[in-house]
Amino acid sequence: MDKYAKLWINTMLLGEFKHNLDSKNRLTIPAKLRLELGEKPILTRGLDNCLFIYPHRDWKLFMEKLNKLPLGQAKARNFKRFILSGANEIEIDEMGRILIPEPLKKYSGLKKEAVIVGVGDRIELWSEDVWNKYIAAAEKESGDIAEGLSEFGI
Repeated sequence: MDKYAKLWINTMLLGEFKHNLDSKNRLTIPAKLRLELGEKPILTRGLDNCLFIYPHRDWKLFMEKLNKLPLGQAKARNFKRFILSGANEIEIDEMGRILIPEPLKKYSGLKKEAVIVGVGDRIELWSEDVWNKYIAAAEKESGDIAEGLSEFGI
């Protein structure tokens, strides 16, 4: 097993936390998650109108996968542009806060209330309103979702 695969397996970003953005667009990341993020995490647009934060080590693995996408396919080019044009290496200040750049704040619909969700290899930042709608729908569809995952061995 190579060193990156080992690091990938060891990442455990889990849980759901609610925090508020301050007047300067800073958001406190829970201490439990900050430890896993390490130095120089990457913040970018995510799917479903959330933001993704990857630990730097996992971002490298994700980039390797992105770089294998076929340049000749428009959907692949568009996805890569979507993800990378919003990517920022971020600093976590001494109080555990990160700065959300205005374009990413606008994309995600973040206002004051935010939900921080650990999903294994990354953190997702959600507007509380968008998260509440998403999770309510996911809870209703959880049986159907689980059935669809059987082909992946889950």
